[in-house]
Amino acid sequence: MSENLNSHEKEAGQQTYGQQTYGQPMYGQPVYRQPVVTPQTEQTENLKKHFGILGLTCILYSCFYALCMYKNGSGITYPFFLAGSLWFYCFCFKKLEISLKKDSVFYMISIILLGLSTFCTADARIIAMNKAGVWVLTISFLLHQVYKDGNWTFGRYVGYVTLAVFGSLGEIARPFQDFAAHRRSRGKKGKGTGIYIVVGITLGIPLFCVIGLLLMSADTIFYDITYGIVEKMFIGTGLENFFRVLFTVILMFFMAYCIMAYLCKKTFSEEYKERKQTEAVLAITVLAPIMVLYLVFCGIQIVFLFLGKMILEGYTYAEYARQGFFQLLVVCIINLALVLSGHAYFKENKVLKGMLTVVSACTYIMIASSAYRMILYIQHFYLTFLRIFVLWALMVLFILLTGVIVSIFKKSFPLFKYSMVVVTICYLALSFSHPDYWIAKCNLANLGNTGSSFDGFFRAESYNDYRYLAGLSADAAPALAEFLKEEGFSLSEVEAKAAHGAGSSGHVSYYEIFGGSRSSEECWGSYYLAALSRDYKDMGVRGFNLSKFIGYQSVK
Repeated sequence: MSENLNSHEKEAGQQTYGQQTYGQPMYGQPVYRQPVVTPQTEQTENLKKHFGILGLTCILYSCFYALCMYKNGSGITYPFFLAGSLWFYCFCFKKLEISLKKDSVFYMISIILLGLSTFCTADARIIAMNKAGVWVLTISFLLHQVYKDGNWTFGRYVGYVTLAVFGSLGEIARPFQDFAAHRRSRGKKGKGTGIYIVVGITLGIPLFCVIGLLLMSADTIFYDITYGIVEKMFIGTGLENFFRVLFTVILMFFMAYCIMAYLCKKTFSEEYKERKQTEAVLAITVLAPIMVLYLVFCGIQIVFLFLGKMILEGYTYAEYARQGFFQLLVVCIINLALVLSGHAYFKENKVLKGMLTVVSACTYIMIASSAYRMILYIQHFYLTFLRIFVLWALMVLFILLTGVIVSIFKKSFPLFKYSMVVVTICYLALSFSHPDYWIAKCNLANLGNTGSSFDGFFRAESYNDYRYLAGLSADAAPALAEFLKEEGFSLSEVEAKAAHGAGSSGHVSYYEIFGGSRSSEECWGSYYLAALSRDYKDMGVRGFNLSKFIGYQSVK
């Protein structure tokens, strides 16, 4: 009995010392500190358990990415890559025992549609925004799958989307750790050399390149010798592309595995926490003078701008519109932030709700004023992509503000999901509309105007911004084709001149080939056709783009 009691006391003493992390140890007795261990979730254990199949899937996925996306940002392979990415995520979720939620279909369909839009357009601005949208939707889709996000506020969701990206960078060692755990679970306790070779190559290649570049920049002679060797061995051969593809595959493998590993840790809280809110009197005090200022300003807008009582002295309507538009746009964004903050960080109060509603109503008027000013400006200077995008952004801001007002009176309103759906649907409409086509079609219809007596929407002189027309994407080609033919621009002649100029003089500018600037009425069409021809011929099979194909065929 005493022996058992003594052994129990010894175990209790060892456990006490093992858990001690602060304070002074007793004289002559060691202090045992337990290592900090990251909590293991069920998903983390499943990730280790199925490392064999998931690791192989990540490798295949990274190879698939390189096949579809290497030097190919808007080809036919992009929507296939996005479809493959969704299959990859769903396969991983199945192995991690995470069920696919029904409302996740919205994210998946939106991602595929953005991929199709990228394949169907040649506008670099739309393509860039498509890819940004795919990134946001993908992270939101993954968070929605792993977490119960029904109680997340707008601010928490935005913060978690950002943290998920940067937090995954801290999981760079997880593939090696999970590989080692997988080997131990299968009874393979031998050290082996394969894993060390792979790790050595993975770490050694980037380190070798960085040190080599530093040494090349430090000594001119070493630079000349090294560059000569590299030029003979790699440049002009397939080895250069091979190493780039290899780097792309390795990078994508780590990105795919690390994001899943970070999500499996489930570091974000799913519970709704009532934040400590400030007294509403503070917000009321701040908003009161601002609200009065807004009411006076909006009254002026209604009387003088909307009702046509405005008398301008010293500047035109176009100058008036441009002068006030950007300031009002900034004020509208500030108002949106004020209303969100007043609702989220201050105690519920009827007076505060009323003031926030008044500020929102004033913001509606400011949005209308901004849109009206932009329309005035367009009437005098015609369409551009930026002007169309601004009107689109004002429309989206108008719809988002409606959701914010609803959330003021209904706390359970899912503002983030509402905003996600609104922005996604509105952007898909913009993305598939091919703005460059409508810009060309509308502006070209006003080339024959003489003076400001044109009886129609536009109040400007004849359109003559040929430089802007020359810089339009292939989306505009169907609208430009007939006009280019009437003006005497021929695709075959342009291609012959470009081939002859490049063949006889090597690298030569279009200015030297066509003998004029891109902004001139005599040469702008040649510049546009030359760029269209170059983009079409550089597509290849993987980079086949529907808009470039249709554009080229329409002017052929």
